[in-house]
Amino acid sequence: MKVLVVQQRYGIGDMLIFLPYLKALSEKNNVKISLLAKKTSRSSELFKSENFLDEIIDLDSTKDGISGFFNLSKEIKKRKFDKIYIFNGSLRYKLIAIFAGIKSIYQYPLFTSKDIIFQTAKVFTEPLVGKILSTEPNLLLKEEDVREAKSTYRINEKTKNIVLGVSASGPTKRWGIENYINLATQLSQYKECKFFIAVGKNDSEIIDKIKKSNINTICMTMEKLSISNILNIIKNCNLYIGNDTGFMHMSAALGIKSIGIFTDSPAYSYSGYSKNIIPIVPKGETIESTTHDTLGKDRISLENVLETAKKVLN
Repeated sequence: MKVLVVQQRYGIGDMLIFLPYLKALSEKNNVKISLLAKKTSRSSELFKSENFLDEIIDLDSTKDGISGFFNLSKEIKKRKFDKIYIFNGSLRYKLIAIFAGIKSIYQYPLFTSKDIIFQTAKVFTEPLVGKILSTEPNLLLKEEDVREAKSTYRINEKTKNIVLGVSASGPTKRWGIENYINLATQLSQYKECKFFIAVGKNDSEIIDKIKKSNINTICMTMEKLSISNILNIIKNCNLYIGNDTGFMHMSAALGIKSIGIFTDSPAYSYSGYSKNIIPIVPKGETIESTTHDTLGKDRISLENVLETAKKVLN
C-alpha cells in the first residue's frame, strides 16, 4: 500500500495545523505516507523526528502551469500510489491524480475556499479514519537533541526563558519592535528572564534595534540557526510571545504556551485549533472578526500583552 497526501499551503503554521490529520491517515492505512508539499512549509525539518513519513515530494516551480501539470503527473505516476488524500478543493490536483493512475482519490469538495482550515481538515479526515480527532498538533523531537540545546545555549531552569516572535511575513502583521523591547524590559524587571528572538536572515533592521537596546545582554537572536535547532530551543522555553508566525505554531505544537498577537490575520483560523495559543486581538475586534485587512497593530496595548504574559508565567 502506497499513500500520497497533498498539502500545498505555503507556511510552517499551515503544515503544523495539518499534522494531526497526516498522522491519522498514516495510522489508518498502517503505512508511512508520502507528502506533496512546498519547501516553504519546511516539512523535512519540522518532521525530522517523526515516523509517519516515507518521503516528501517538493511542489516546486517546475510543477506550475501546463507543463508542470504533466511533470507532476509523471512524477507521481512512477511511484505507483494506491491512494491519494488531497487537502484542497482544486480540480487541478484531482485531474493530476487521475492522470497518475491512482485508483482511490479522496478530496475536499471541489472549489472549497475561504474555509477555517483546521475545521475543514477535521471534517474531511474523521470519516476516512473512523474516529474523532483532536485538532491539537503534537510535534515530536528527540529528547537527546532537546537536552543538547539546553546545554549548548545555556538555558537555565531558574530563569524564565521566553521566545519573542518579532518577525512576520509583512509589516501589517508585526506588532512594532519597540513594543517588544519595552515588553522584555518590563518582564525582566518582574522576573529574571532570557529572551530568544525568533527572526529571519532578512530581519537585519529588527536585529540591529535589539542589539542597540537595553535588553541586548539578556537576548539571543536566532536568525542563523536551523529550524531543527530552533525547535529544540523552543522546547526548553516557558513561553512564546509574538506575532502570528511559524514560530508561534511551532511553539504551540511543542506544548509551549503561546501568546499570539494577531494584528492583520485570521485569528480564529490560526489559534482556535490549539489550547496552547492565547490570542490577543486589536481593541474593538473579536477573535472571529480579526482577519486580513484588520490593520490593527496600533490597537494592541503593551499593558494587555504584559498582563497576559505575567498570568502565564505565574
